[in-house]
Amino acid sequence: MGSTPSAGKADMKLEVVVVPVADVDRAKRFYGELGWRLDADFAGGDDWRVIQFTPPGSGCSVIFGRNVTAAAPGSAQGLYLIVPDVQAARDELRARGVDVGDVFHDADGVYAGADEPYLFGRLRVGGRDPERRSYRSFASFRDPDGNGWLLQEVTERLPGRVGGETSFASEADLAGALRRAAAAHGEHEKRTGKPDPNWPDWYAAYLLREQSGEKLPS
Repeated sequence: MGSTPSAGKADMKLEVVVVPVADVDRAKRFYGELGWRLDADFAGGDDWRVIQFTPPGSGCSVIFGRNVTAAAPGSAQGLYLIVPDVQAARDELRARGVDVGDVFHDADGVYAGADEPYLFGRLRVGGRDPERRSYRSFASFRDPDGNGWLLQEVTERLPGRVGGETSFASEADLAGALRRAAAAHGEHEKRTGKPDPNWPDWYAAYLLREQSGEKLPS
């Protein structure tokens, strides 16, 4: 029986995803209207052009252009954008004029249905997950070529997702994590019956463990 290999030693960071488009200028306008940062627009005569955008708070960028990929325009599907609040993210995109569908969640244990596939199945139920479970609430939209994007709400990471470092997608994301840490630390001081002079270390442990899915400090 084969064994699971240990994690690699060399850093390998996914930094670019290629999105196939037919009309480069139209795609540039669309992704710019999302509020994403334009990083580059390089051209080599009439035969080659590459444009790069980065979503707010993302460590990974998207590129598209002319003679960048042989994939058919619109063939990129299931591109996930992780957000701390799917309803707020949807509302922001709609305010920018993007046609985003209603928030939905998966039907537990149902993996066959008429809806297009996504991570948890093919049956979409309207509204957020009733229990507000992490990874379970979505909203979707497409770019002008039909490439499919999903907003996925993640409020608590699965174990092992973050290894030794942490990051936050926005000021609001960090502020929410600090508020949760503050509330938990208040309970910690109630249990100990005295102020905690090492609260910065406690906060740091809480923030890191919350994102990595490890047991939270008490």
